[in-house]
Amino acid sequence: MERAVMHMDLDTFFVSVERLLDSRLNGKPVLIGGTSDRGVVASCSYEARTFGVHSAMPMKLARQLCPDAIIIRGNSGNYMKYSDMVSEIVREAVPVFEKTSVDEFYCDMSGMDKFFGCFQYGAELRDRVIRETGLPISFGLSINKTVSKVATGEAKPNNKMHILSGHEKGFLAPLSIKKIPMVGDKTYQTLRNMGVSKIITVQEMPIQLMENAFGENGVAIWKKANGIDNSPVIPYQERKSISTERTFDRDTIDVVKLRGILLAMAENLAFQLRRGNKLTSCVTLKVRYSDFQTQTLQARIPYTAADHLLIPKVLELFDKLYNRRLLVRLVGVKLSHLVGGGYQINLFDDTEERINLYQAMDKMREKFGDRAVMNAAGMTAKSIGRWNPFNGDAPPLLANRRQ
Repeated sequence: MERAVMHMDLDTFFVSVERLLDSRLNGKPVLIGGTSDRGVVASCSYEARTFGVHSAMPMKLARQLCPDAIIIRGNSGNYMKYSDMVSEIVREAVPVFEKTSVDEFYCDMSGMDKFFGCFQYGAELRDRVIRETGLPISFGLSINKTVSKVATGEAKPNNKMHILSGHEKGFLAPLSIKKIPMVGDKTYQTLRNMGVSKIITVQEMPIQLMENAFGENGVAIWKKANGIDNSPVIPYQERKSISTERTFDRDTIDVVKLRGILLAMAENLAFQLRRGNKLTSCVTLKVRYSDFQTQTLQARIPYTAADHLLIPKVLELFDKLYNRRLLVRLVGVKLSHLVGGGYQINLFDDTEERINLYQAMDKMREKFGDRAVMNAAGMTAKSIGRWNPFNGDAPPLLANRRQ
């Protein structure tokens, strides 16, 4: 059975939601993000893009490029509400779908052509999303995820595209090499230095040359350039969570020590979220006392993966929960209601300096270990059983390690 994979992407999602709430924004250049000069653009309308504005750009520069733009701080709660609405529509319509971010979906429609034409069915699903939510959405359909995602980009804005089986290489050939997913700015610049600008050039190169230049990533790029991608559509699981706990050798009432451990837990879990390209909207704190009574307290928050938002929330929950003044046997932190999504969801509040700081710290942790960079208040915490919850591994038995 031939595969049929559809990629759906809500066009300029944040801007589209704001326009639903305020029709006066229609047809005007709109910037969403931090409103100060030190803020960052989280999303921008097509009208603003014609001036050279793009997401993750410093707001000060965006204002210079497009001085007439309307700047909105944004409301992540509204965006998640509409994202959930689209998720429910997609869930009802297709057998398997993967939600990769707040505004992107992959749908495995393999075998559905026996009953409907997959492209026609996808068009009807797109029409339903537009009709029931008012949001513009584009989709691409092909035999795999890579070609479908590229097709969606070519179909935008608010359109659809079908790449017939056997036409993948021809479709990709004339496009910029930067259209291939996983080709970032650094890789793109290296390819340009090699004289590569179009995908067809990579298609004509020996795979060994790409492997010599980029290692395993070079092989992956070569395969994607040739329209080869066997990665499956992973069924979307809405209620995933990550957590960590600490059981003490000796029960303690040292509040400074407890807060330091909780801070370290929250900091590391936030890093795990960013590494797994995930966001959380629910924080749960757990405290078990020396008499084995266990209490938990949770709070809903706007979707985030940021230390400076998660750590204060964890410590706030601890201050509310720990009021018995009894010896503590165990503490734990859980982040739940996870969704896929890059760090841009936090750009409404962040400055460029803070984003650069997170990126620098995460790179050091990837290279030298999770504890290579950490908050000074959490340095007294020993191992807290860290693991990567997004690589398919189960947490180690030492995740509940005694100290």
